[in-house]
Amino acid sequence: MSSPNTSQYPIDAIGYIESPFKEKFAIPRQPRLASAALGIIRLAPDYNHPDTVRDIEQFSHLWIIFRFHQTADQGWRPLVRPPRLGGNKKTGVFATRSTFRPNSIGMSAVKLERVIIENNQAALEVSGLDLLDGTPVLDIKPYIPYSDAIDAEAGFAELSPDIKMAVEFSQQAQQVISQQQQYPALAQLISQILQQDPRPAYKQNDGKLQQYGVRLYDFNIEWQVCGLHTLVTQITKI
Repeated sequence: MSSPNTSQYPIDAIGYIESPFKEKFAIPRQPRLASAALGIIRLAPDYNHPDTVRDIEQFSHLWIIFRFHQTADQGWRPLVRPPRLGGNKKTGVFATRSTFRPNSIGMSAVKLERVIIENNQAALEVSGLDLLDGTPVLDIKPYIPYSDAIDAEAGFAELSPDIKMAVEFSQQAQQVISQQQQYPALAQLISQILQQDPRPAYKQNDGKLQQYGVRLYDFNIEWQVCGLHTLVTQITKI
């Protein structure tokens, strides 16, 4: 039996993601868990002609094939610790969607909101993102329900994650949200992210008061967690 072809296949990015998520912490662990997470796929000059996206608006959802660019240099691991298993049990990398993969390739199904054509250049606005700002896009494919939506078993990820946390906003946070007009779904996005409890799994059973912060769009979001209660304490414009 001949050896399989192990040649290298160079792949060029066809564009990149403009996303509200400016750092890895607090990004939803799967696509469409935060419907208010809007972003834009900016296509590279060789691929942004309107012809490349002709008729794409006929599809409500798209598959985005991308590269985990911030973890690619860290290499891959045969065993990883899925958050859904509490961050303690090790599982084979190919039985997870871990970022630490041999080729650092990921895929997300997102909703297509609109096609943007400006100056004869095409871009795509999508929602339900779970992608870091600047993520390289390798390919875009239409989501086809009769083929892609199958009756399947999903092991430890059979059910969607529970909405654990009650989220409230301080007076200061509410004021900042009400005064800005650029992101009308900002409060919804923050709530959807924090309801999923983005803390590391080992922190989620700690009853002590915990303080966190993350950057969304051009805001610093600070919050504190005690038990199953989350309070957004402060929002600061960067």
